[in-house]
Amino acid sequence: MFQVRQTEEMINKTFRLPQSLLEELTKVAESEHVSVNNLVRQCCEYALSNMKAEK
Repeated sequence: MFQVRQTEEMINKTFRLPQSLLEELTKVAESEHVSVNNLVRQCCEYALSNMKAEK
């Protein structure tokens, strides 16, 4: 059964990325059928989780 889930509030923020990185992120996002925004969010969450585990 479909349930609507509450999500965390999303906030717009501008970040500057090198063109080569953005091109790579875009390719990965397209191949995984997700938005670049979703991919970047997941990458950041993964990096933060792994930084905490290392400390």
